[in-house]
Amino acid sequence: MQIDWRGVYPAATTEFGTDGALALEATARHLDAMIAAGIRGVVMLGTVGENTSLEYDEKLAVVRAALEASHGRIPVLAGVAEYTTALGCRFARDAEKAGADGLMVLPAMVYKSDPRETMKHFRAVARSTGLPVMCYNNPTVYGVDLTPEMFAAMADEPNLLAIKESSEDVRRLTDLKNLTGGRYALLQGVDDLALEGALLGALGWVSGLANAFPGESVQLWDLAVSGQVEQALPLYRWFMPLLHLDTSPKLVQYIKLAAAMTGMGAEYVRAPRLLVEGDERARIAKIVEQAIATRPALVEVN
Repeated sequence: MQIDWRGVYPAATTEFGTDGALALEATARHLDAMIAAGIRGVVMLGTVGENTSLEYDEKLAVVRAALEASHGRIPVLAGVAEYTTALGCRFARDAEKAGADGLMVLPAMVYKSDPRETMKHFRAVARSTGLPVMCYNNPTVYGVDLTPEMFAAMADEPNLLAIKESSEDVRRLTDLKNLTGGRYALLQGVDDLALEGALLGALGWVSGLANAFPGESVQLWDLAVSGQVEQALPLYRWFMPLLHLDTSPKLVQYIKLAAAMTGMGAEYVRAPRLLVEGDERARIAKIVEQAIATRPALVEVN
């Protein structure tokens, strides 16, 4: 399926049972509910999908389950987050064989590569597959920064097509536009910068909180990109306490708790992550409860 990179692409959760076992049917139900809410694509096995907590074969099982659940309604991208370049290339090939429509490629895990090493990694993974690739830049979390100058240098790789920009510096979107023009499709990757990203030219939003509030996420983005900023602002302000959860080191636990509270999924995670508890849990639950209690009515976007 062709990817146009527009709209909301949740970085989907991977569902587990109480014992930590992979829950593929629950993962499929969750995806189906988000599709019904209007998402335009999905990224499986991203940070929120707990990629590095899964065994290799489990990752491929998640991709296959998502493809089966989507029934060709939306493109399904697979995250590539491996410890070595060789393993990243292998998984890219296997995800393509499994039927994935595209890839979201991360830097190699653990080792903090320098710019030359980083570009070599992304080029190698891109050349290992025929799938379109979205490069994930999140220096805050992964300690490796893909700068606009590096993307300009990699513009000769034909299937590096999109950038999930999560540096938390919205100036990057303008710098990328100025330096690379329309070479890459730009997607905002930080939830609490979604509106800013839309106004600065991002085509899509790779969202974490869409796992719990997909309808509101789709509405916010559609209002923003259609120029209805005055209508988007109240929704964005309502959403902001939730969107801030996406920038915490515990974003996976917080987003899964929110999804559980809205009936969209379960909060179970895999160790070393643990369920939040005590005062921390009460604080996050209060944010979600307030959002549910004041949830705005969705309207038709012109």
